[in-house]
Amino acid sequence: MKQTEKKIDITNCPVCGNSKFSKYLDTRDYFFTKEEFSLSKCMECSFVFTNPIPLNLSRYYETEEYLSHHSEKGGLVSRVYSHIRSLNIQRKYNLVSNYTKTGSILDIGCGTGELLGYFQKKGWETKGIEPDKNAREVAINKNNIDAVDEILIDKIPGSSFDVVSMWHVLEHVLDLNCRIKDVKRITKNNGTMIFALPNLNSPDSKKYGKYWSALDVPRHLYHFTQESFEKLISKHDLELVHAEPMKFDAFYVSMLSEKYLNNKMPLISAALTGLKSNNMAKKKNNYSSMIFVVKNK
Repeated sequence: MKQTEKKIDITNCPVCGNSKFSKYLDTRDYFFTKEEFSLSKCMECSFVFTNPIPLNLSRYYETEEYLSHHSEKGGLVSRVYSHIRSLNIQRKYNLVSNYTKTGSILDIGCGTGELLGYFQKKGWETKGIEPDKNAREVAINKNNIDAVDEILIDKIPGSSFDVVSMWHVLEHVLDLNCRIKDVKRITKNNGTMIFALPNLNSPDSKKYGKYWSALDVPRHLYHFTQESFEKLISKHDLELVHAEPMKFDAFYVSMLSEKYLNNKMPLISAALTGLKSNNMAKKKNNYSSMIFVVKNK
């Protein structure tokens, strides 16, 4: 990476190290600032990433409407998000229980802590990492979560947790390889690592193109497919053992994408697109968002 006064230029692909890129597309931060951003594609491994990256990334999260840190029920989008989140919490718990019936879990990017609160009620030992101060305080004070700032991740002892999860978080992390190393170090040798990521190869991504809300530039720095994710983790002697969809995401992502297209009645279009995307994705398992379960090789 090359840092200038206001931006960071990615000079080598984080996945394969290649230095030759092509333009993938130009888009905007439709969610917040409306600023323009570009996505590059590695000419060797086809990994796509936001390039350049703003130096001051924190200001792009400074809105009450950023839903990953927004726990109050307000407008329609917030209510839909909250309902989907409740359903997903149960599903996430069931998924984790397939690999570890009970034990300890670290959730990196735990937000306001609802997921960890659910695990606590089921008898798990829990800890959260959350960079946003306001979200972290809600996790601590409202949901009774042991949550710490992201800068303290290096202080967590190795082989501490049965499960380490990152639900739609890895795409936000500046140094991908460093974070994969962190997750591997903190997870017990026979433990489980779980990553949820938007899927650039999904049918709804291909439909909406630059308006696809899961691009979410510049908050999303990296734009994964299953293939690029597997290449990344294989560098760290990790293996993908299971991949499954987050089917609700196709509807939520489509609803925001329709909003970015200035559709005055986005619900019907989003519902139809979500259904079509999930149906088309059955053949190749390339849904709008994917959950990847990872183990040591």
